[in-house]
Amino acid sequence: MSLACDELSDRVRDVLGPLPFLTERKMFGGRAFMQNGNMLCCPTKEGSLIVRVGKDGMDEALAISGASIMDMGGRSMTGFVVVSGDALEDDDNLADWLGRCRRFVATLPAK
Repeated sequence: MSLACDELSDRVRDVLGPLPFLTERKMFGGRAFMQNGNMLCCPTKEGSLIVRVGKDGMDEALAISGASIMDMGGRSMTGFVVVSGDALEDDDNLADWLGRCRRFVATLPAK
């Protein structure tokens, strides 16, 4: 993992805190944060953050500066957006994105 990915992972850990239902798992070339077994977010080696907002949350999330559609191998990933590292420099913005992820993932059954 890159330094940018490690730094963002540390910041995500700080914002989320030590909650018993949060775990980490290697995914997408980085470290994904899981809530009750469902992917919440994943810092990338470029320093951006893949966030899970759900299909119904896509339009609202994409309207926020710094967010774009997640693309894997030329295929759009419905329910996920990528937030640029520049848009996450402010801790309040990071906390807002993580809150958005947690609210959506809380609607999913635990794995």
